Amino acid sequence: MTTTAPPVDGRVIGLAHYASRAVLEGVPARHGISFPQAVALRLTAVAEGPVDRARPTGDVVGALKIGRPEADGVVDELVTAGLLADEPSLVRITDAGRKLHDTTSAETKAVSARIHAGIPSDELAVTGRVLALVTERADREPAAGAAAPDQ
Repeated sequence: MTTTAPPVDGRVIGLAHYASRAVLEGVPARHGISFPQAVALRLTAVAEGPVDRARPTGDVVGALKIGRPEADGVVDELVTAGLLADEPSLVRITDAGRKLHDTTSAETKAVSARIHAGIPSDELAVTGRVLALVTERADREPAAGAAAPDQ
């Protein structure tokens, strides 16, 4: 018996997102940080040195679709934990933050490899292009709760 793949829609994309995120959230949690903190730490770790403090905050807002005050709090938590260093208007990753980022990145890479194992690379490439387009279009839509256009 052959199983027919469901057509891609918001539900299918959402189910894949939440299933993957549920697994991947366990990685930073095992190391004492939250998923949003791991996102902010990664965004700072890949920078070529100190970055304007608004950058990781803005990147977290964009990546996780959370409010700026909540994202500022995430960055503050990383500073308090000694994973980021607060310099005048800048933040930089500390040695402890770099070590944690490297550890969680390696673990996340291993989990992701297991999740994607056996999926042909050409199918992953198509999926990546489709999901990038869906993300781009969704980002252009009004935020949840905004007035819908008249019909």
